[in-house]
Amino acid sequence: MTDIYLAGIKGGMKDEPKKFARWRSEMVEKQIVSRGVTDPLVLQAMVKVPRHLFVSEALVDSAYGDFPLPIGEGQTISQPFIIAEMSQCLELKGHERVLEIGTGSGYQAAVLAQIAYKVYTIERNNTLFLQTRKLFDKLKYYNIVTRYSDGTQGWKEESPFDAIMVTAGGQQIPAPLIDQLSIGGRLVMPVGGTFSQELLKLEKTETGIKTSNLGACRFVKLIGQHGWDE
Repeated sequence: MTDIYLAGIKGGMKDEPKKFARWRSEMVEKQIVSRGVTDPLVLQAMVKVPRHLFVSEALVDSAYGDFPLPIGEGQTISQPFIIAEMSQCLELKGHERVLEIGTGSGYQAAVLAQIAYKVYTIERNNTLFLQTRKLFDKLKYYNIVTRYSDGTQGWKEESPFDAIMVTAGGQQIPAPLIDQLSIGGRLVMPVGGTFSQELLKLEKTETGIKTSNLGACRFVKLIGQHGWDE
């Protein structure tokens, strides 16, 4: 993303064209609320975060559509509904420290950062990592901490986390992530095969692990030591 493309965003979104605010409102109403997402903090975040700045200039007019979009490096930005649904599953109230595995475009982390106290996000692709860190700084998301690493190993030095979100699909939930989740914490991740998965929500309690299935989904592969081979 060029500096020209980012012109006018310093100091907030007050200088953006009005159409983007309208598109965001329509996105939330037609794609998200209508499909059962009710968490007011999630809805507020989705209305606020400028999704069009997390895609290439060529895809700006498609940024608020009800579908995923390519972001380069073989990766995608998920459709708005799945972003909202996964965010709601974490049941954030505002004080939490959240770990995200798979920074990608940075949009999901930005949504979480509108709600949580701090977001730690890991990206294994260096090109996306550098691009997204620059964008976070431009947009003044100072409560997002980034790391270039294998996300399947988590971020042990900063654990435990109140919530963990994995934005890529694996055959199983990596053991290090379960270990780094605090008691009472929630983890959401797509689990299954290469081309289709089930979105699972894991809750860690004093007595064990509770898992619920939220339905079918499709994500790119989770690559790493505790995921798929590259």
